Amino acid sequence: MAKTKQPKDKIKHIAIAGNIGAGKTTLTKMLAKQFGWTPHFEDVENNPYLNDFYEDMPRWSFNLQIFFLNSRFRQIIDIQKGSDIVIQDRTIHEDAFIFAPNLHNMGLMSTRDFENYTRLFESINSMIKPPDLLIYLRATVPTLVNQIQKRGREYEENLRLDYLKRLNEFYEKWISTYDEGRLLIIDIDQHNFVEKDEALAEIINKVNAELNGLF
Repeated sequence: MAKTKQPKDKIKHIAIAGNIGAGKTTLTKMLAKQFGWTPHFEDVENNPYLNDFYEDMPRWSFNLQIFFLNSRFRQIIDIQKGSDIVIQDRTIHEDAFIFAPNLHNMGLMSTRDFENYTRLFESINSMIKPPDLLIYLRATVPTLVNQIQKRGREYEENLRLDYLKRLNEFYEKWISTYDEGRLLIIDIDQHNFVEKDEALAEIINKVNAELNGLF
């Protein structure tokens, strides 16, 4: 597939959002290759809290969310200081508007920790810019479960269906009011870009349209 032309405007930051198993990392790699962008991935392998979190969510939820918050904050600072066009796998906003509130609502993060976390995010958010384009991967729970099972990560084996369902509800609430920049919604149930080249090509065309104003 030929390289796609770069956007006319000074675009620096494209971000991909979506629930666990939606295909964020895979699409990040594909779009980075297609457009010649620099990919920034979620720091999963080096996360010292992830395995503990899935074993005991109430004990480790705050630690995990602080690690992600710091990691993504540092990514954004690097993006804003750098000259590359970067595509980011998951956003700092998902931590604040989806994962932390969901943990609090489920009783897996105390109100004291949640309020502390929220105040810290608000301080960080005042110092950063939103993505130039946010790509949201929307998927139903059965699709998410299928893709999670395919990749076979051991620490995800204990994920409950109600946990994924709650996350989906928080994602939809967030996206329905998102107004910080350009937004592209991709329905993963209808666009299996991993297995179908035509679905990937359609997504690439949609991204091109958003960035170049080709409607």
